[in-house]
Amino acid sequence: MTQQNALRMKRVLTTPALIFFGLAYMVPLGIFTTYGDVTVKSAGHLPIAYVITLITMLFTAFSYCQMTKKLPLSGSAYSYVQKTFGSNVGFLVGWAQLLDYLFLPMLNYLAIGLYMHDWFPHIAEAWFIIPTILVVTSLNILGVRLVNYMNIIIILLQIVFLGLFLFFCFNSVDMFDPEVILRPILFNGSQMSGILSGSAVLCLAFLGFDAISTMAEETKEAKKTVPRAIVLTVLVAGIMFITVSYFGHLIYPNWQDFVYHSDTASVAVVGRAGEHFFGSLTAGRIFSAIFIAGYVTGVFASAMTSQASIVRILYAMGREGALPKSIFARLHKRYCTPYLSILFVGLFSLTALAITLEMIVSMISFGALFAFTFVNLAVIKFYIIDQKARDMKTLFTCLLLPAIGVVLTVWLWTSLDRSALEIGIIWLFIGVSYLLIMIHGFKRKPSTISDEELYEIIN
Repeated sequence: MTQQNALRMKRVLTTPALIFFGLAYMVPLGIFTTYGDVTVKSAGHLPIAYVITLITMLFTAFSYCQMTKKLPLSGSAYSYVQKTFGSNVGFLVGWAQLLDYLFLPMLNYLAIGLYMHDWFPHIAEAWFIIPTILVVTSLNILGVRLVNYMNIIIILLQIVFLGLFLFFCFNSVDMFDPEVILRPILFNGSQMSGILSGSAVLCLAFLGFDAISTMAEETKEAKKTVPRAIVLTVLVAGIMFITVSYFGHLIYPNWQDFVYHSDTASVAVVGRAGEHFFGSLTAGRIFSAIFIAGYVTGVFASAMTSQASIVRILYAMGREGALPKSIFARLHKRYCTPYLSILFVGLFSLTALAITLEMIVSMISFGALFAFTFVNLAVIKFYIIDQKARDMKTLFTCLLLPAIGVVLTVWLWTSLDRSALEIGIIWLFIGVSYLLIMIHGFKRKPSTISDEELYEIIN
């Protein structure tokens, strides 16, 4: 065995660390990224859209837990599907998964550029984007433990801000007026399609639980720790998103105001909370400025964790030969991190200088829902078909629950905007073409990790 093959990523992460990792990936203040867009789509029913997405994510998160117990690997959905449906299907799911993982760091970098440029209009976005990419890439090369320490501080600061926001809203709204408190959650049938369309977009807000599974090879007792962290992260994030969006609708119920400037809706909502609580327009502006600072900091944390996650997927695909091993499967001798993959993602993220926010969101949503659907299917295939489990508990947890997850993810997937579906299909076509070239028209299978290597990794 060569020195490079003998290297293993260090197992240093625990349940609390993984939860902070997942929350940093999601960005607690990230609820405001799509706040205006989904509020308009749902006609002022963002909390309902979040409830639908949370339910869907819980079923899918449970499927991730079932697969992580058996295959605690860095490749996440790619590894699960590859080991259950075979190399070809696994590669296509991994390829689709690259959409949400590869473009999420770009979303964070672009968001930092947009907000900082809005704050300092005389400085071009590129002057904020490029230094951020350099810093995040360097931190990921140094190791995931350093990234985790920074995540804890940043997450706590965001939670403090959200606590203040909720406190201001609660003390500025008449909570005893039924019409006021029921407005954000009462809807009619004609609004359902918009709510579903918004729910599909909100899937990107929950991608942190999926990212947790990519850190399995750096986690202590991964078979127990990762599933626990996945479920807790989804619940914590879901409750937080629903609560913040609900009070946001209470403090600023006129969602029609956001139709022509949905990108800046969050600033208006936060400013309204500060203005009502202090009774001062100046106070509202100051609170908005604090929000922008906290938001940019949170997005920076998300950039660190999202880049760490896509790098682990590229590492898994490189280790199994789906991507060039000499680049994507190589670990740094000192830091034991896949440094060439990290550099690749950093260079690719420069595309944020020339792409729109709408296109990035579309790509992320398509890739996430595609991967989620196949993870649910992988549970059924692995436990029910391959292992032929027939006891009542397994039929419930590994057949009924993932089957519901499939229905819900496909439901949201087909509710995406047409542009998102078109971009996703084009991406899959490119993946199929690359696969056919790689396997010479099905004359051979893509190389994969052996059972012996798999045993060494997960034990």
